[in-house]
Amino acid sequence: METDKTTLADLSIFNDGDDFSFFSKLNLCTTTRGRDKLYQNLSTPLQSIAEIQGIQQTILCLVSKEKHWPSRISNGTIMVIEKFYESAIDEIPSGASAFSAFTYKLLHSYDHALVKYSAQHCFDLIKGMQGVVQDLLDEETPAPLRKILEQATQIMNKEQFGIVERHDRLADLSGAQLLRFAGFIRYHYKLNMLELLDIFAQVDAWLSMAKAVKVFNLQFPVFIESEKPYLEAKGLYHLLLNEPVTYDVSLTEQHNFLFLTGANMAGKSTFIKSVGCALFLAHTGMGVPATNMQLSFFDGLLSNINVTDNIAKGESYFYNEVQRIKSTLVRIHNGKKWMILIDELFKGTNVQDAMKCSSTVIEGLLKMHNSVFILSTHLYEIGKDLKKFPNISFKYFETSVLNDQLHFSYQLRDGISNDRLGYLILKREGVVDMLENL
Repeated sequence: METDKTTLADLSIFNDGDDFSFFSKLNLCTTTRGRDKLYQNLSTPLQSIAEIQGIQQTILCLVSKEKHWPSRISNGTIMVIEKFYESAIDEIPSGASAFSAFTYKLLHSYDHALVKYSAQHCFDLIKGMQGVVQDLLDEETPAPLRKILEQATQIMNKEQFGIVERHDRLADLSGAQLLRFAGFIRYHYKLNMLELLDIFAQVDAWLSMAKAVKVFNLQFPVFIESEKPYLEAKGLYHLLLNEPVTYDVSLTEQHNFLFLTGANMAGKSTFIKSVGCALFLAHTGMGVPATNMQLSFFDGLLSNINVTDNIAKGESYFYNEVQRIKSTLVRIHNGKKWMILIDELFKGTNVQDAMKCSSTVIEGLLKMHNSVFILSTHLYEIGKDLKKFPNISFKYFETSVLNDQLHFSYQLRDGISNDRLGYLILKREGVVDMLENL
């Protein structure tokens, strides 16, 4: 599935330096390498239903084998191994004997201490990966996980590692055995060891996804083969909210355009982002925050939510809105299945101009039956003329007023809102009184 940086930012998939992101929520990795691999996994949505199902099955497999999750390999182990190959040390004696091991320890005490410390962590990695393969690789192991575990098996198929299988800890080895093991790791196994680190990073990333599925009670969506876009979700919610409201969503070939209205703070933006985030997570193989979800494979996901001006380039807010719509049209005019999310179209111009521009854009998008659209707007008036199109559905978030206080239900209703609450909000926040008392 295709997307872009603007969409990832709009949906808070990755927010640099900010904990409010899906990546930070799902990052339950134990190592920094695993974290980097998870970032890579989530930034590259998969390209087919088969690939998605393979990752789903991998995560389910790991969830079912929770008691076998590796605990011996820590982030410290990874860091020590990486530094072992970067450190300058006196050469470890080849084919070390008891005498050469003794003299190396006596004459090169600092280097011997570093070698011993590093060898301990190399031992733990090999031992830990042997355990991972033993516990997770069997006849029912899903293809993606099987592939890397078989690769790890081949990498570790060295006679020098028989000593790891026979002993539980490095302290059980003699001084000569320790140096022979460390020498092999340093001088003959560097590329293999780095490859093994990369394999564990992928296992760590998938384990993080499995932990998140379990901790947050995520459900795996069901993908259906369809030439037309389709999404049906029950109990969908926004994973980053502490007390989220759930939604039921239906987007089909017959009703592929959702026209969304409602007052400010009523929940329109949250709803749009909830749908987009669930679709994105589904295409990475992750579980989604919903009771259940069925969908077709989508070729792309684009959003138009947080458009900004560009003072340096002299580009206005409205100009950038137009450019975002233009680039979206260029990309989706290819007959493929796209989901397009638009929040408050054409905020950067006057109301009459915005109504004309919005109607023109919407009526054009309604001709595209191979994509689905969710568009929110304050321009309720344009909804009346759009009712003649059979493939558009109208939803709104209701707001009630009691004793000059706003009450948001965050419930999605059929129809078009007619709320006009801007002045009430201005009054509620005391701005009207402040102005009158100037």
